[in-house]
Amino acid sequence: MTGPLAERTAAVVGGSRGIGLATAQALAGAGARVALLARQAETLALAAAALPGNAVPIVCDVRDSAAVTRAVAELTSEFGEAPHIVVCAAGVFPLAPVSETEPAEFADALAANLLGPFLLVRALLPAMLDRKYGHLVLIGSVADRYIYPGNGAYAATKFGARALWEVLRLELRGTGVRTTLVAPGPTDTQIWDAHDPDAPPGFLPRAAMLRPAAIGDAVCYAVTRPAGVNVDELRVSPA
Repeated sequence: MTGPLAERTAAVVGGSRGIGLATAQALAGAGARVALLARQAETLALAAAALPGNAVPIVCDVRDSAAVTRAVAELTSEFGEAPHIVVCAAGVFPLAPVSETEPAEFADALAANLLGPFLLVRALLPAMLDRKYGHLVLIGSVADRYIYPGNGAYAATKFGARALWEVLRLELRGTGVRTTLVAPGPTDTQIWDAHDPDAPPGFLPRAAMLRPAAIGDAVCYAVTRPAGVNVDELRVSPA
């Protein structure tokens, strides 16, 4: 493969669909060898087969620390070292007033959107620090800085994930490991299938939302900057 990421490897969590898949496509197009991590084996295998450059499907539920440990071992075995780029794009999107949010649903959102990225970073970061090179990217959200009704569980997880990345940025400064938060506005992915943004007031219609490829392009921009440049945050909004 040729391109600005030739000779680089990337792991994209949530890479079987939506923003994760679009990001994997952008990174592979830039020359990286990509591993896709997701829960559904069949969907994951199909997504990996469609990517150039011998993409690797790895079944992993990032809410499960044992599954993350196994996935990291598989990644390291496949690439010969920790991936150069890690993109955390997996997540869930519950919508309900706080009074109607079930505790189990809130806990699942915390596990998928906040605990999962923490577990993955914690497992991979020591090798990146030893190597003095790596790039950790989190797909955030407009909901990690603005509050919307019905967003109690989702906003809590996204605000928490933003805080985690802010701490990482301070802790990793000068180590050679970079961090970027990519925070998109409403994006037309499968997370909206369970909801109807075209119906209630205050929601952007799906036809006017960002497309996943725009977010993949933003991630690719951040990770292809020169080594001495860190893109702290990219906010992507519909024009």
